[in-house]
Amino acid sequence: MNFPLEFRFKTLAISQQISVMDAAGQLIWYVKMKAFKLREAVTVFADEQQTRPLFEIQADRVIDIGASYAIRDVVTQAPIGMVHNKGMRSLWRANYEIVRDGRVMYTVREENPWVKVVDGLLTQIPVVGMFSGYLLHPRYIASSADGVEVLRMRKEAAFFEGRYSVEQAAPLGGQDETLLMIGVLMIVMLERSRG
Repeated sequence: MNFPLEFRFKTLAISQQISVMDAAGQLIWYVKMKAFKLREAVTVFADEQQTRPLFEIQADRVIDIGASYAIRDVVTQAPIGMVHNKGMRSLWRANYEIVRDGRVMYTVREENPWVKVVDGLLTQIPVVGMFSGYLLHPRYIASSADGVEVLRMRKEAAFFEGRYSVEQAAPLGGQDETLLMIGVLMIVMLERSRG
């Protein structure tokens, strides 16, 4: 993948829809969360017309505290890995694990939980709440199992769409890169839906 990547969220849609663009502005993936589902269900497509599904992500339960999100290849039906929400630990600071074959491959955590607290307070104030998303920018750090920082994600200022930038901090490759990027994508979707 050609970093930095950009996640662009459509704001006026019934279900979350995201375009994943590389540094050259080329579409890598188009992602759509299925609307009106009790359990989160996400499909990752190769095209914006949603004709070539690549991956599916499915939650293991309705309540997402401590939930796991299984990732599988649509073509081969093979499991790729899973994203696990760290439960009560994630209430204060977002804390996730990206797992393959029962082994934790990556951890993703929120850099500063106070940004979420201040954002939650400001969104409750009329008029000021409309601008809180433009002023406050949560950041997330993804680290490998041995503690090496591999990715940094940051919410970008935008009025009419949600945007996140993803920068590479250490080289990745092949299947690990795909698992990490799909996991990070799901985590950003979950955190965005929480506010």
